[in-house]
Amino acid sequence: MNSVPQTDGLLRVSQRQPPANLQAEQALLGALLANNKAYERVSEFLAAEHFADPVHGRIYAAIQRRIEAGQLADAVTLRGEFAHSGLLDELGGPEYLARLISAMVGIINAGDYGRIIHDAWLRRQLVDLGETVVNRAFGTDEGLEGREQLEAAEQALFDLAKDGGNEGGFVPFGRALTEAVTMAEKAFTSGGGVSGLSSGLRDLDAKTGGLHPSDLLILAGRPGMGKTALATKIAFGAAQSILRAAEDEHGPGAVPKGGCAIFSLEMSADQLATRLLSEASRISGDRIRRGEIMQRDFDKFVEVSRELARLPLYIDDTPAITISALRTRCRRLKRTRGLDFIVVDYLQLMRPAAGSRPENRVQEISQITQGLKAIAKELAVPVMALSQLSRQVESREDKRPQLSDLRESGSIEQDADMVMFVYRDDYYLKMQEPKQAAFDKGEKFEEAHTAWIERMEKAHNRADLIVAKQRHGPTGTIPLFFEAEFTRFGDLDITHGHDGY
Repeated sequence: MNSVPQTDGLLRVSQRQPPANLQAEQALLGALLANNKAYERVSEFLAAEHFADPVHGRIYAAIQRRIEAGQLADAVTLRGEFAHSGLLDELGGPEYLARLISAMVGIINAGDYGRIIHDAWLRRQLVDLGETVVNRAFGTDEGLEGREQLEAAEQALFDLAKDGGNEGGFVPFGRALTEAVTMAEKAFTSGGGVSGLSSGLRDLDAKTGGLHPSDLLILAGRPGMGKTALATKIAFGAAQSILRAAEDEHGPGAVPKGGCAIFSLEMSADQLATRLLSEASRISGDRIRRGEIMQRDFDKFVEVSRELARLPLYIDDTPAITISALRTRCRRLKRTRGLDFIVVDYLQLMRPAAGSRPENRVQEISQITQGLKAIAKELAVPVMALSQLSRQVESREDKRPQLSDLRESGSIEQDADMVMFVYRDDYYLKMQEPKQAAFDKGEKFEEAHTAWIERMEKAHNRADLIVAKQRHGPTGTIPLFFEAEFTRFGDLDITHGHDGY
């Protein structure tokens, strides 16, 4: 004999009334009708949809509309507006407005009433959100997988906290000024004009002042230009800077309270680690993979790996990660170990938040870039996202990239605080080597080949980092040193034409 499951607990939950405070709603509306100046205390955060009673919401919307139009909103003016609509009939007719005024406790308490109403609305939103999560989990709603449901639930909570939390507002100018002076002091005392986190590249720091919190940086380039190598170099330099700062403050062996997160959507964590090892040890990554190294190379390899292991670098190689999952992992990392810099490699491989349905690719990329900018602001860290360039670069004679070459460039260019392009002339020059068959005379071929060799020599071990947009500073081109064998970027000693380190 089957026993009937006990449902008393569920029944009690289902019989609960949604959070609401109708008395507070009546008291607030009464205060507003008695003195329209009370509206200033609630106008910044309270909206008509926040009222539990829809009639109260309609009354508040009418009051709001008249006050913001510079008109008087009281029981007399609103009675005429509602007289023929029948809105107040169920509450006792137009006389209900007069009863609201009698329900008022005090105009000075209007702000408190408003916050009570808003808090009840937030709680109702949480109840609705919880119901949606439960329905999805039982499979009665959208057919999302469990992991996607987690991401969708977190995204909904994040949106509610962002849009409904009302944590924003005015910052006193004195406080903003103090923060600006503190940044200037940091740049002055550092000696190198770097107020942000150092990128490890001297000339980039000189032009940008370092990597600044809340900034979204885009690093773009055609395949083969070295986007990933340059981004890992910058993350490597930032991690070194964080480690040095910790050791300067607490002595050798100090554990830094911060770090750099690299989301590698294209390469696996071990491939990225091999690239970093190759760069630091100056042993070709190709030789490492094939095992073509001498004993002394292997010893150096092990020694360098021990040094690198101390760096506060964290790699996540989840493919096609969503913006909400990335946000979750960054929040967790910042809470547990600290977080100072985020690198995403690369933008076009990411997916928008689970549950969202962008109409086209441009909207999808727009959601992702806006999400990355929101993460940068929320966590107060710089975020660098790598991006592909469209193929129209290849059809031009001048292959140097420009802002219009960004894929889905409208949203990327608009949301970014800085846009940089990495460009290497020798990449294209190699393809332009003169062929003898194309010349009638050997002399002309020799002349063309000699000119080509001269151009190749000038471009050898050279790369350009083109700062095409910088919201807080100048644009321009930064020359860099590049070793193709180790996919290694560094500062360029222009006097001697080699690596400055």
